[in-house]
Amino acid sequence: MAKQTKKTETPLPEAKPVKEKKAVKAADKNVVTPAEKPATAKKAAAKSKPAVAATLVAKVKPSTLKTHVILNAVEPYSRFTDFDISLFKSGKHYKLYEKFGSHVVEFNGVIGTYFSVWAPNAQYVSVIANFNGWNRGSHSLNARWDSSGIWEGFIPNVGVGETYKYYIKASSGEDLEKADPFALRWEVPPSTASIVADTYYEWKDADWMANRHEHNGLHRPYSVYEVHPGSWARSLESPEEFLTYTQLADKLVPYVKEMGFTHVELMPIMESPFYPSWGYQISGYFAAASRFGDPKGLMYLVEEFHKAGIGVILDWVPSHFPGDAHALYKFDGTHLYEHADDRKGFHPDWKSYIFNYGRNEVRAFLISNALFWLDRYHADGLRVDAVASMLYLDYSRKQGEWEPNIYGGNENLEAVSFLKEFNEAVYSHFPSVQTIAEESTSFTGVSRPVYLGGLGFGMKWMMGWMHDTIGYFSEDPINRKYHHNEITFSTIYAFTENFMLPFSHDEVVYGKGSMLRKMPGDEWQQFANLRLMYSYMFTHPGTKLLFMGAEFGQGDEWNFGQSLQWHVLEYANHQGMSETVKALNHLYRDEPALYQKAFDFSGFEWVDGGNANDSILVYRRMGHLEKDDIMIILNMTPVPRHNYRIGVPAGGQWKEIFNSDAKKFWGSGLTNPQEITAEALKWHGKDNSIVITLPPLGATIFKIAKDTPAKYELKR
Repeated sequence: MAKQTKKTETPLPEAKPVKEKKAVKAADKNVVTPAEKPATAKKAAAKSKPAVAATLVAKVKPSTLKTHVILNAVEPYSRFTDFDISLFKSGKHYKLYEKFGSHVVEFNGVIGTYFSVWAPNAQYVSVIANFNGWNRGSHSLNARWDSSGIWEGFIPNVGVGETYKYYIKASSGEDLEKADPFALRWEVPPSTASIVADTYYEWKDADWMANRHEHNGLHRPYSVYEVHPGSWARSLESPEEFLTYTQLADKLVPYVKEMGFTHVELMPIMESPFYPSWGYQISGYFAAASRFGDPKGLMYLVEEFHKAGIGVILDWVPSHFPGDAHALYKFDGTHLYEHADDRKGFHPDWKSYIFNYGRNEVRAFLISNALFWLDRYHADGLRVDAVASMLYLDYSRKQGEWEPNIYGGNENLEAVSFLKEFNEAVYSHFPSVQTIAEESTSFTGVSRPVYLGGLGFGMKWMMGWMHDTIGYFSEDPINRKYHHNEITFSTIYAFTENFMLPFSHDEVVYGKGSMLRKMPGDEWQQFANLRLMYSYMFTHPGTKLLFMGAEFGQGDEWNFGQSLQWHVLEYANHQGMSETVKALNHLYRDEPALYQKAFDFSGFEWVDGGNANDSILVYRRMGHLEKDDIMIILNMTPVPRHNYRIGVPAGGQWKEIFNSDAKKFWGSGLTNPQEITAEALKWHGKDNSIVITLPPLGATIFKIAKDTPAKYELKR
């Protein structure tokens, strides 16, 4: 930990935080500079030059102070201690959101707002806002004396709701107007200013938070519903308008609960200027997206999920940011947040900019941001986007467009170091959350602890499984015997990481078609294939993720500009698909064999993985107790199989607990309704076997009945 440096300067007065209502009144009593209309303000700002801030009088009611207080337009004091500065410079300050940005406080009996911003290469920084007519010269901030590059100051009579930006005179002479990187709220796009706000909220999810480790552990069921808030649903009366956070709480929360998902993942909910980026081009890293409401609205949504017993994962994007003039790019006229070398600092695919992971202050900014969402918004996990693009210097680059690291390799050592530090910080501060990497390569140890040489993530997306599975099920069933190894290959490496099985938004855009339309055959076969594929997903080792719309078999691929096609649930085939996913979620949650050893090879056994000619898979999933074992049989062809024998691990009665061909799922109804007695006939290497009926393009799951021999109650 960095040493605290002793300073000879007189300590600056400490400001006291104030409640929101008091802060709002302060904004109404502003006496510093009368506000002008926006158009007039912009003209005034364009003509103004940096000037020394004028001394003005702020009157305080006698009930607060007995005498009038004379304050400068900007008072020189700080929320930073010497230790804060030392941590910031060393990249070890993980709660910068408590210091930077705008904070409504009480100072010398006067309510106002403290502003602080990092701009080490600026000549001059001021606050421009409605309250001063966007005058660049009236409210200049003070540069700290400690070479931290921080500009700060207290402006009296400014409160919650005030719209502002920073005017920055760059060392090059360039005039910049920048939104606050630490702002807690932004204007609704296309407007780009920051808004003074707070994140005070009286949370009512204490029970969830106290027991979150039970809901969120790697030994528990983890089924995620991935949601794009702007297009999950729209109002029928106003289809162009977004649902607010509050409206989503009313509609989305009960739906996710009814469908049986354990978690919801919100695609980036941070402020972004360009809606078609799906939220992945973030400008306001500490602000809830204003398109859907204010910060407290998002907190309410999270709280309602928690009250319903559902965890909330947020998409987090530390890999890149857009080059919008009002945001992070060239913040003080230099490459402050992004790497100056385009070979490391510019992303050719997304035309965006890459953070400088080797700069201490940038690392502290990003890690503080991660902890902010876990702290202030009670998020239960972070899904980290585009990790592969961070790990490799040659990611999406041709020869000559990248520079090897000091050892001659293509790994971005600074990014690797950053990700390790990020995960250590997250799990040390919030041990009951999960971090999940969207990482598509064979990089070793993504979900291995840092102390064992890994990156430290809790889970990693199993992209290879996803590609192989979709590829296999896209084949006509008559050809699947020639692709049998594609569907069995995943178990060779399934336990090398803590894998999450994703059918995400990336698979249903850009002409790839919906999940349903990837399936071959006529309408009945498409639905049967999709039910079968989901059955395979929910019984395969690993946690689960399914993108919205896929759960009811939407026919069209995802369109971020409109609502999901909820009307199709009026039809029996789509309703059957919805009921299938609901049943699979409840099966997954009810059967310990499907989650207790999700990342352990001892929880999975091939009973018959080699029947390529018939395209049939038989495997066993196992939990801690032998009585919880279940047998999964998948028939990948439309040919029903009668009197099909499979080996089972014990004698006694076996009961079918799930069949994807059930009529309530819009199947043909070829099920095994009666319990089946195991025979003492060796099969598939087992001493006992049962004879069953396999449905066409169907999955059937069996479990030992309750009248099991006593030995089968033992723990492994």
